[in-house]
Amino acid sequence: MPPVPAAPAPKPQTAIIGASMTIKGEINSREELVVDGDVDGSVQSQSLLTVGPNGKVRANIKAHEVAIYGSVRGNVEVTGKLSIREQGSLIGDIKCAGISIDDGAYFKGSIDITRPEPKVATRPVKSEARAEAQVAG
Repeated sequence: MPPVPAAPAPKPQTAIIGASMTIKGEINSREELVVDGDVDGSVQSQSLLTVGPNGKVRANIKAHEVAIYGSVRGNVEVTGKLSIREQGSLIGDIKCAGISIDDGAYFKGSIDITRPEPKVATRPVKSEARAEAQVAG
């Protein structure tokens, strides 16, 4: 019997809200999400959220990463990087770890850059008894 070929690795899924779609309410997604239509409400994504050139989002957004080519009106909280691309616009407050705003993009609001918690270097601590023994000896 010939060996069975290994199945190709599954490609990450991408959900698309098309240009002719209008959604009102809450959107929660674990996969990549592309919004090219109208969304009114709130959007949460554990992956990349892309607002396409035709996308109009009137919602607060929480995501791992966000790229804006269309328009967003609402607060955006990102654990990774936020990109506002040329012709993209964002009116709202931003909380993110990294940001890039291209020439030609529009932004109005405040930016709060978050830093990861500093890792505390652990050093071995000499006990007082050992230190006193070295001094006495």
